[in-house]
Amino acid sequence: MMRYQAGEIEGFERVYMGLAPRLRAWLARQRLDLGADVDDLLQETFLQIHRSRHTYSPERPVAPWAYAIARHVYLMDRRSRTRKQAHELHDQVEPRDPAADRVERAIEARERVGRGLAATTVRRRASLVLHHVWGFSFREIGRLLRIRPDAAKRRASRGVHDLRQELTEDEEKLR
Repeated sequence: MMRYQAGEIEGFERVYMGLAPRLRAWLARQRLDLGADVDDLLQETFLQIHRSRHTYSPERPVAPWAYAIARHVYLMDRRSRTRKQAHELHDQVEPRDPAADRVERAIEARERVGRGLAATTVRRRASLVLHHVWGFSFREIGRLLRIRPDAAKRRASRGVHDLRQELTEDEEKLR
């Protein structure tokens, strides 16, 4: 293993030849229940050994260190397969939730309104949002923006017109 850590290919070959048969047998015993491809797990184990070779301590035996890595690979594969099976089962068993459809439509509508607001000018958008979203009066908006109240009203009205036009165009694109 120390030769492998030093970058010698012969070191890797000796580690592989010494550990691969035992690790493959151990992984095969673990995977009887789910039928995973043992060769894939062995390959992933040696990939992880390669990536972690700098963590090996020469004072200790190689086999327990390699088995710990193989165990980690096995557990990660098992966890992944269990989650995938649970997800597939969930998709098959549960019908589509009507509330989820409403949420999706609300999200789509919000995105459309956001695109519509982005298409209007900053001045119109500011007056529109301050009045229709935040509930400010046109007099308050006028003070905030340092414009006359009738100008704030006109900007908000034109912003609503722009928004309506943009949403209509967006709706036509969706059809």
